[in-house]
Amino acid sequence: MAGAFSSSRRGEVEGKGPRFNASALVAAGIVVAGLYLAREVLVPFVIAVLLSFVLAIPVRLLQGFGLGRAFPVALVVLLAFLALFGIATVVASQATDLAGELPRYQSTIREKIGAMKSAASGSGPLERFADMLQNLSEEFGRKPAATDNPTAPPIQKPIPVEITTQSSPITTLLNVISPVLHPLAMTGLVIVFTVFMLLQRGDLRNRAIRLAGSRDLQRTTAAMNDAATRLSRFFLVQVLLNGSFGIVVGIGLWLIGVPSPILWGILAAISRFIPYVGVVIATLGPLVLAAAVDPNWTMLVITAIFFGVSEFLLGQVIEPLVYGHSTGLSPIAVIASVTFWTWLWGPIGLLLATPLTVCLVVLGRHVERLAFLDVMLGDRPPLTVTESFYQRVLAGDSGEAIEQAEDFLKEHRLSTFYDEVATKSLGLAQADLSRRALDDDHLTRIGDTMALLIEDLEEHEDPPGDPEDRRPETRREVKRAAGDEGLDVSLEEADLSAARLPVIDRAALPAGWRGAAAVVCIAGRNELDRIGALMLAQILEKHGLGTRVEAAESLMPGASIVQMPEHDTRIVVLSYLDTGSPVHIRYAVRRLRRRFPDARIVVGSWGTAQDQSKTVCETARSDACVSRLVDAAALCLDAALNPTDGTQEAALADEGEAPPLAAGRA
Repeated sequence: MAGAFSSSRRGEVEGKGPRFNASALVAAGIVVAGLYLAREVLVPFVIAVLLSFVLAIPVRLLQGFGLGRAFPVALVVLLAFLALFGIATVVASQATDLAGELPRYQSTIREKIGAMKSAASGSGPLERFADMLQNLSEEFGRKPAATDNPTAPPIQKPIPVEITTQSSPITTLLNVISPVLHPLAMTGLVIVFTVFMLLQRGDLRNRAIRLAGSRDLQRTTAAMNDAATRLSRFFLVQVLLNGSFGIVVGIGLWLIGVPSPILWGILAAISRFIPYVGVVIATLGPLVLAAAVDPNWTMLVITAIFFGVSEFLLGQVIEPLVYGHSTGLSPIAVIASVTFWTWLWGPIGLLLATPLTVCLVVLGRHVERLAFLDVMLGDRPPLTVTESFYQRVLAGDSGEAIEQAEDFLKEHRLSTFYDEVATKSLGLAQADLSRRALDDDHLTRIGDTMALLIEDLEEHEDPPGDPEDRRPETRREVKRAAGDEGLDVSLEEADLSAARLPVIDRAALPAGWRGAAAVVCIAGRNELDRIGALMLAQILEKHGLGTRVEAAESLMPGASIVQMPEHDTRIVVLSYLDTGSPVHIRYAVRRLRRRFPDARIVVGSWGTAQDQSKTVCETARSDACVSRLVDAAALCLDAALNPTDGTQEAALADEGEAPPLAAGRA
């Protein structure tokens, strides 16, 4: 009966996945269908939202002069749409003039094609390709009835008869208005939406806060204000930069002599809203026209160089200074969004794809319920450094794990990597082991991969830092001067702590500290604890202390650790990732103290909080407890450089603190 019940429950649980996936797919299909069917209303609404972000800053500036709310909104919207209408008028006028001039450029194009054709040899591929195209064109263009059967009688062509009706004035008026009726209606909707969004900005913000989460008003309000401010600045700066690019293109093409420079400048500004291919689209027209106007190739070459230099300066120099090194979107998300919105809404979707994706990413970063949008579309890594490293170790991919470690070590110290990445990854593994998500095979694989990593990092140095570099204010000033605003405080403090570790000469130490096993690192319970002991031993070896690592089996009666001479060991460090069993820790400390009465017993509870480490120290009754490898290394090096009778250390151990570092080596 119990088995049947458990099987039934398991079937229900397993069935949730497919049902959930099916419902999600149905919901996604309904949303996409709604976006497509309601595009006549949604497109003006989305354009109005983006315009409201752009116009919000000038509206707020005018409101700061005490002009109220309605007048600044009306003035800014009026000026914005007058500017848009003016641009549209100029584009139409320039396009009409260009269309009238195109027949004059046909002869130049023919001459250049002929020159290219004659430049190639008669048997060259270009010549053969041109002849093939010409033959195909003639073949498709000839009339079969007239040439295939010369003796056939000529076919009488029917006389066309046209029936015309006199249209009424209303019909004529509708025929004239209908082509512009849809754009006018869309423009009217955009104006109405924009005005009301700017006027009701506070009410819309409150409704968004209500939907996002009203339980924590302070946090939600700050998040929404920050999101709105960032979007407004981003879109306004983007409009200004693209507009400036269009002005530069127009002036440059005018100086070069390309016809209709204003038209190409406006199209270049609009095209830059399209990622990746926008600049290519903006460049093709002027290049073709330059080749058609100039009998030589000079204008074409100058135009190509001008576009290349202009785009390089704007995209690689100016934009990174204004935006930062990233707009917050992953390249795959940009391509996918452009494809999706173009398929859904056509050319307008192509222009709106990137701004829409930016809005979704910002909402995902500030609204907890929409965090999946940031994961799917944002450029931030989906996994933290620790999670990514643990995932590689769990898969047994030692090569990629070593590569990640070496990338991290380009900017940080070895001790920092062990404390901030490797130890925390072991903590994730210990959590999986505690909830029985890891079997023996996975545990062995993690141990082998980490052992290979530690062995590979054996040649990596961990020297002490420069005295001036150890001051937090100095390092922060240097990083801020370099423009590094993403300063990680935890990594910064870990690097500072690691920089204080000295490299000592073992021969200059007291006789009792010169042995190869002055410090013994023992795994507390399992393979993960042994990896922690191996990392600490490597740090101590690099800084001049002899160490020895023992597995958890060493604590058993008759093991090798018990047979070691007492006078060779000065400190014994117990390595633990899981301190949930204080009885086991206290028992291990008691046994070690009986065997090594003159050695200092230290419990390393890696990755735990400081207050939890103090609790472990009080429960286990050890001489000291530490929660970081760098602190354990500092304690051992201090004890070696400043041997004491143990009175001061015992007092500090009662308080759960490690002894201070020696002043002479700080």
